[in-house]
Amino acid sequence: MSLYTPSHFTTHDRAAIARLMHEHAFATLVTPAAPEPLVSHLPLLLVPGCEPHGTLFGHFARANPHWQHAPAVESIAIFHGPHAYISPSWYAEPDRMVPTWNYASVHAHGTLEMIDDPASAQQVMDALVQRFEGTRAEPWTFRRGERERNALMGAIQPFRMRIRRIDAKFKLSQNRSRVDRSRVIDALRAEGYPEAGATADWMENYAGRSDDGPR
Repeated sequence: MSLYTPSHFTTHDRAAIARLMHEHAFATLVTPAAPEPLVSHLPLLLVPGCEPHGTLFGHFARANPHWQHAPAVESIAIFHGPHAYISPSWYAEPDRMVPTWNYASVHAHGTLEMIDDPASAQQVMDALVQRFEGTRAEPWTFRRGERERNALMGAIQPFRMRIRRIDAKFKLSQNRSRVDRSRVIDALRAEGYPEAGATADWMENYAGRSDDGPR
């Protein structure tokens, strides 16, 4: 399954791609299956490594049948970055334009490998907890008695996905003029809701206000 990406919106900026996967870690994991694809929504942790694109780590609820089918075929992890509606009224010549949507997304392709070794499984869970709890003033930790810890670990199925390929699409008005990009950025900031402001930030960083591109 390929991501439709016109040349204007293609990016190979590894730092930007990694940033999106880190900041928007709650992904949609899709695995082909019959009679219909398996889809799960879950947080994924990107870890750089020897592979060209790094490795993703995560876990299923063990009751979720997705994990039993995933090792047989390649899956796609879809990361959704900031996005916002773009009104034609924001352009310099609105009558010549149509409504659209700006967004950034990353599709990571690879085959899932289940992690059954208890020590490795615990390392995955510790890393995930640290990722999402580490910046809190009073972070939750996995400090439990052995029985309670084993019960928690028995209810999940950790996995890794060595990323074979990445498709990234940053649709951030790169096909519009400098004037229009600047107008859209300002209009998004004036919208007053966080997602619009975040989209404006990504436009400014990865599309830019000038004809020379991003700052």
